[in-house]
Amino acid sequence: MHITETAVPGAYLLTPTVLTDERGAFHEAVRTAELERVTGQPFRPEQVNYSTSRRNTLRGIHSVTVPPGQAKLVTCVRGAVRDVVVDLRPGSPAFLRHDCNLLDPVTARSVYVPEGVGHGFLTLTDDTCVCYVLSTAHVPGTQIDIDPLDPDLALPWQFTDPPLMSPKDAAARSVAESLDAGLLMPWQPPLAARA
Repeated sequence: MHITETAVPGAYLLTPTVLTDERGAFHEAVRTAELERVTGQPFRPEQVNYSTSRRNTLRGIHSVTVPPGQAKLVTCVRGAVRDVVVDLRPGSPAFLRHDCNLLDPVTARSVYVPEGVGHGFLTLTDDTCVCYVLSTAHVPGTQIDIDPLDPDLALPWQFTDPPLMSPKDAAARSVAESLDAGLLMPWQPPLAARA
């Protein structure tokens, strides 16, 4: 498996080696000890979620307040998504920088999203299914929702028709409003860099 840091510090793209033969394919999705070694952060899954979506569905940008904080490993297990992470940590050397990746079951790539980084995706096919492996269980009232169409972020969704969004995402605050409200987690270097 190749684990490479994205343009957002602490967010990583995991690209496994996919072994194929006449039966199909096999790959190792994640080895927690290796992910922790590379990221310098502990990652112990506490909850696993799945979402299914129609083509041109836009979900996000989402993060979680600290506490409890939440890192996530995101994988598209059916269909395809344009996946985006955006640095929402004030003081980060990459504050408001984003990184975009195509996730699908063929490449079997995943994105590791650290605490304080926003995440969202646009589905590229009908019946797309995304798996989220979360470092903390959901705590009602702790989710941060950022307007995925915020012009200050200018995220490269590349949709041609208006996307399907939940009312909650469509009414989400701008990044400036979230910053003013004190919702965003300040930047902290990874544990390995502080040691």
